[in-house]
Amino acid sequence: MAFFYQASVQRIGTVLALWRNVRVQRFIMQAAFAALVVIAAYVLIDNLTSDLAQLDLEAFPFVELSGSFPFIDVTQDFLKQRAGFDISETSFGLEYSANDGYGDAYLIGLANTVRVAVIGIFLATILGVVAGVARLSNNWLVSRVAMVYVETFRNVPLLVQLIFWYTVVFLKLPKITEGANLFDLAFISNRAIALPWANPTGAFGFWLLLLVVALVAATAVRAFRSRREDKTGKPSHPWWWAFGAFLAIAIVTFFATGSPLEFDRPELAERAYIGGLQITPEFTALLVGLVVYTGTFIAEIVRGSILAIQKGQTEAAAALGLNGFQRLRFVIMPQAMRIMIPPLTNQYLNLTKNSSLAVAVAFKDLFDIGRVTINQTGQAVPIIALVMLTYLAMSLIISLIMNIINSRLRVGTQ
Repeated sequence: MAFFYQASVQRIGTVLALWRNVRVQRFIMQAAFAALVVIAAYVLIDNLTSDLAQLDLEAFPFVELSGSFPFIDVTQDFLKQRAGFDISETSFGLEYSANDGYGDAYLIGLANTVRVAVIGIFLATILGVVAGVARLSNNWLVSRVAMVYVETFRNVPLLVQLIFWYTVVFLKLPKITEGANLFDLAFISNRAIALPWANPTGAFGFWLLLLVVALVAATAVRAFRSRREDKTGKPSHPWWWAFGAFLAIAIVTFFATGSPLEFDRPELAERAYIGGLQITPEFTALLVGLVVYTGTFIAEIVRGSILAIQKGQTEAAAALGLNGFQRLRFVIMPQAMRIMIPPLTNQYLNLTKNSSLAVAVAFKDLFDIGRVTINQTGQAVPIIALVMLTYLAMSLIISLIMNIINSRLRVGTQ
């Protein structure tokens, strides 16, 4: 009897020890929370499906339940229906007409959103870094101009700024017949900004492969010059040598392959521009508004990260004889970058998601095309779900890239 009692006590002690284990507690809590989320999602979807069924509508018309695992069969009948509306601006060379399906229109909106996000992130980073460094400048005028820019555009809602750039600036440009003509190479009017452009030819793919070879050669040249600089102690300018090597190979292979790019110059017709690269006022207003607004927050991130660097680092760099630009490039910015990356990720995500305000300036982005599709089909639930999943995927991709960069910078600090 005592043996069974002792065994029972041991089992109870083992259970209590497992319960007190932090990992076990975390697993139980996470499993319970996941179960609640699944139950809540099931209840919401069931109620939504039932309510829409009373209106003869389907919650997800392009998703059908099947009898085998995974019990979901995705059909494209809904997305293949004729869209019936035009899209004035496309990206990445994609073509679209009103006879194409809703899925094709959605891809055009996605491409437009990606183009705005990629260009906007690049330009906002440059503007933010320049403004952030300028705020710390010893020049009174430069620092005050940067401060006015940051404090002004950071405290005005983005939607107001987009409407300002679109209606007050770009739509007020001269008409197409009275627009600016820059040596018959570029044109500026309220219809568009027309610039010369280069279209790829049949030899472009081979030339692109040669550019990869040029990049490898430039990397090797930089490594060689860097080793020589370390060995001799004399400056050998490895970056300039690498850039020169890449540029030389690119130019030689460009002519050797028979001009892989065909330059297209815009021409002025009666009421439109023909050829070249045409940038619409809608795209320009959206891009400028996002860049100017996001650049203010990036400027504050840069300024705060630089101020977080110990003052002794700057003093030590000055004692070594480095000038202001060299101190910023070789000492301050490399250390500040390790602080900047996490908040920069948030701003990149905000810029991508804020691009959905393109509807205010009539730019056909992902959200606006989804809105038009809902108005024509009445299928709000699947379109909104698709838009949400698309924005989620873009945000996760940006976060993944920035986390990889952040991990690389962390490794350098250890």
